[in-house]
Amino acid sequence: MTDRPQTDDTRELTEEELAEIEKKYDEGAATRTVAPGFGKFLRYVALTFAVYHYLTAGFALPTDYWHMGWHLSGLFILTYALYPIVKTKGAFDLNTGRMRLGGVPYFDVLLMVLGVAASLYLGLAWRGISWLGINEMTFRMGNPNGFDLVFGGILIILVLDIARRTLGWVLPLIICVFISYALFGPYFPGLLQHPGVKFNTFVSSMYFPAEGIFGVTLWVVSTIVFHFVLFGVIAQRTGLGQLFIDNATILAGRYTGGPAKVSVVSSAFFGTISGSSVANTVSTGALTIPNMKRLGYPGHFAGGVEAAASAGGQITPPIMGAAAFIMAEFLEVPYTTIVIAAIFPALMHYVGVFAVVHLMARKLGLQGLSKDALPQLAAVWRDGWANIVPLIGLLVVLFSGYTPYMSAFCGISLALIAGMSRVKEPVTLVYAAAFIAFVVWKFTDGAFDLSMSAILIVGAVLATFNPQERTNIPEMADTFETGVKYALAVGAASAAVGIVIGVINTTGVGFRIGFMVTQAASNLGSDLAWMFTFGTWTLFTVEDLTLFISLVFIALACILMGAGVPTTALYIMLVSVAQPALAQLGIPPIASHMFVLYYGVVAEITPPVCTSAYAAAAIANSNPFRTGISAFTLGLGKVLAPMAFVYAPVLLFVSSTGFDLLEFSYTAASCIAGVIALSAAVVGYLLAPMGAIYRILCAVAGLVFIAPSFQADLVALAIASPAILSQLLARSRQPAQA
Repeated sequence: MTDRPQTDDTRELTEEELAEIEKKYDEGAATRTVAPGFGKFLRYVALTFAVYHYLTAGFALPTDYWHMGWHLSGLFILTYALYPIVKTKGAFDLNTGRMRLGGVPYFDVLLMVLGVAASLYLGLAWRGISWLGINEMTFRMGNPNGFDLVFGGILIILVLDIARRTLGWVLPLIICVFISYALFGPYFPGLLQHPGVKFNTFVSSMYFPAEGIFGVTLWVVSTIVFHFVLFGVIAQRTGLGQLFIDNATILAGRYTGGPAKVSVVSSAFFGTISGSSVANTVSTGALTIPNMKRLGYPGHFAGGVEAAASAGGQITPPIMGAAAFIMAEFLEVPYTTIVIAAIFPALMHYVGVFAVVHLMARKLGLQGLSKDALPQLAAVWRDGWANIVPLIGLLVVLFSGYTPYMSAFCGISLALIAGMSRVKEPVTLVYAAAFIAFVVWKFTDGAFDLSMSAILIVGAVLATFNPQERTNIPEMADTFETGVKYALAVGAASAAVGIVIGVINTTGVGFRIGFMVTQAASNLGSDLAWMFTFGTWTLFTVEDLTLFISLVFIALACILMGAGVPTTALYIMLVSVAQPALAQLGIPPIASHMFVLYYGVVAEITPPVCTSAYAAAAIANSNPFRTGISAFTLGLGKVLAPMAFVYAPVLLFVSSTGFDLLEFSYTAASCIAGVIALSAAVVGYLLAPMGAIYRILCAVAGLVFIAPSFQADLVALAIASPAILSQLLARSRQPAQA
């Protein structure tokens, strides 16, 4: 194999160019330029915000309404300072004209102040304020006074506004539909009609804790998700991301279609510390996309591979996206249960992409990287071994039964030590010494047992021997600031989606829509049942068809609504609506939640709105829409895999009869066979080029394979056998390939 010249199409982009791409396609990454003086103020706010969350995770969380109030206050200050009201061409440029403070319009400063006041009012007035005539909360719950209505109304409006500024119009408009439904219930038709929620009651339910804005979504983001986002940014900046990419290159680079397989493997590794598909695409795609193009992959396909692989970060254990932590709260199960349940869904995601990549490489005759182009395993681990210590420490604490935020605190602390402490520079050991003192304190207090304390202390000591260049304080401060900026959009989305949950709880719309979905599916199933009835023998009953059609309806809703809605917000909205329908069909809760989350991830690579694919297109210098189509095509091989989770919950390691290894192995093998068959149909290649008829047979067989039953598998083999036989014959006529 000979490499092509390094043209503009195949060169690796600079960090500045990559940052611009991320800003362009990740709405939360593009921020306004402010004056240096005001920028210092915002920097201090961001650092205070990060340090506050970091310290409270390790030491003690304040009362929920105070903690979420402080979190919202930080969101309002930073969002209104960094995100303009309208994203015009010059809106992000520095403008220090009249009516501006450090480049920020006074109008945004006013909204900033109102947002902070509305966020902190709940804590200030919780015990009552006698001189203002405000009673204690117990007397105001469900009966808000004038102050409650004013500050509650302000908070609702401003939360929608910061969601719009960071995420675009789609999510706020959907939430406005839910608000309209709550307030104007009597005017809706049919089953959707309800008595309506009075304005006072609506504001009260949206504002006060337990539901609405100060509900479970904001609590999870402010206590858990932010910390894992911060950990991911620090770990990446201190070298863990590069360690993943180097090892992926070593593992997969030498094989057929090497750089494309590196993209899949590195994205899987990177997904363990990143919950952002765009960030994953930019980080790993900067290397893998140019390498794929040099090897001979078309630009749109190279970008599609990276986008499809990177989308799996939010379902890749152990550090999944924000939705996974919220799922644990919804289901009231330990986060480790969600991590275990997500293992096979993540595997199916990457198997689907890997299969298409491999078959496409075989079809195009693309070889792997030369031995000289591969990193040396010994050198990679000699220089980067210490960067894995924080991840190991985080996982040990997490899977030992401690809270997710305590595990995040330990992971961040070890990442700081690995980045900033060096045994050859004694003064820098203060970071390691402080963490060791914390561990000893927790041990004497009974919070850590002896084995956990020993593991964390050993980890801290080992991290000080990191052979890589030390990260100084200004660089780490920049990393903390970046982590805060990454978390702003997630925080805004969590607060805004809390309104949806409040509406669903107060109106019961979830059960209404669930009944409508199952009823429509039942009616359609009854109409179609005759097609599967042969005398006294029935292939599929009405109940079977009802379940399948309901799943199709919900999957389509996930994919269609996912056009422009972040995965976390999409998951929260749809699971609140879909869960009642799936529960009526007897589906285990964890299977239904994972079903919705998986399709939310698929939606991220579904045109016309697929931001990760567009970011990859910018790196590949390819047509964005064509790149999106490629990413979607790459995802077709796994698009029906969630159906298997519903029919066979054992794939999620949960079952009403307990886990059965034999049942799991057989069902998993059947699903993987289905994904490979679908991938072959998509590419038009298995062992040799495949004609249209055989592609159709493989596609149908793949769909049947995913149905977990021995009878279905026999039918699938019968359908696929002509295609398999033709492939074997065609392969025998071809010369052997390397």
